[in-house]
Amino acid sequence: MAEEIGVGWLPFWTAGPNSLSAHVYTDLIRETFGDGGMVGREDETISLIQGMSKIRICDLPEGVLFGNTESFFSNMLHKMGKALPQAAAVFINSFEELDPGTTKDLKSRFKIFLNIGPSHLILSPPPMEDTYGCMTWLDKQKLASVAYVSFGSVTTPPPHELVALAEALETSETPFIWSLKDDSKVHLPHGFLDRTTSQGLVVPWSPQLEVLAHRAVGVFVTHCGWNSLLESIAGGVPMICRPFFGDQRLNGRMIEDVWEIGLKVEDGVFTKHEVLNSLNKILSQEGGQKMRENIRALKQLVKKSHWTKWELYQ
Repeated sequence: MAEEIGVGWLPFWTAGPNSLSAHVYTDLIRETFGDGGMVGREDETISLIQGMSKIRICDLPEGVLFGNTESFFSNMLHKMGKALPQAAAVFINSFEELDPGTTKDLKSRFKIFLNIGPSHLILSPPPMEDTYGCMTWLDKQKLASVAYVSFGSVTTPPPHELVALAEALETSETPFIWSLKDDSKVHLPHGFLDRTTSQGLVVPWSPQLEVLAHRAVGVFVTHCGWNSLLESIAGGVPMICRPFFGDQRLNGRMIEDVWEIGLKVEDGVFTKHEVLNSLNKILSQEGGQKMRENIRALKQLVKKSHWTKWELYQ
């Protein structure tokens, strides 16, 4: 359409730079690893692409090397990756300091490549009404003691994982806020809601930005969606990651192995033991303190980046 009317086109990638690289370099990845690239090579790293030396084949979004590579959506993303170098500029919802290696590489691929995020800070959405009293409840909790659990508006773990997560929260006696749709509550262990009334809140919705910014929240149990990742960094809260699809596995790998601000659950599935272990590491052990230091450093970079952008926009 832009070509037909003779104007430039400015695409906006709403996720992170590594997932964008995966689509820009799809042909190179396929040429290098070939058909059936997952077989026996799942843990091999994508070191041929700058900034992705810790990313494994199994972390890639579906449609790049595995899954239905001929689906409409996979073909669209493949064609997008090829077309982006012709765009007048490419915008992304991130900040350069988060991933300088990938940013440098993408700048060499595109005419103009601009990090304009995190978008939730740039747009400054108004505070949401705290319908279920999450903030009042948090005000009564100890510093960095609460687990906040949310998997976004699209994904929900399967029933047996909801049981494992609930059992781990109850056994650990960790204070929690769990944003869980009402129709999923039937999968919780019998009596869980009654037994944990003094320990935590299970609500159908929570003001996530405000929750993650609260001093009492010590860990975020998340699906690793890009917006949630940025919001957790801006709040300075380490993460326990249970990815589901798309860029979420890749984001989880960056969280654990590159930025060292959280943990991925083993084999990508919640078990009671794994959740207990992760909660203990982040909330109680020295490793958790290191993660908090790392994410606080990123939080400061977010603030610096935000104010720099604000000044430029003025």
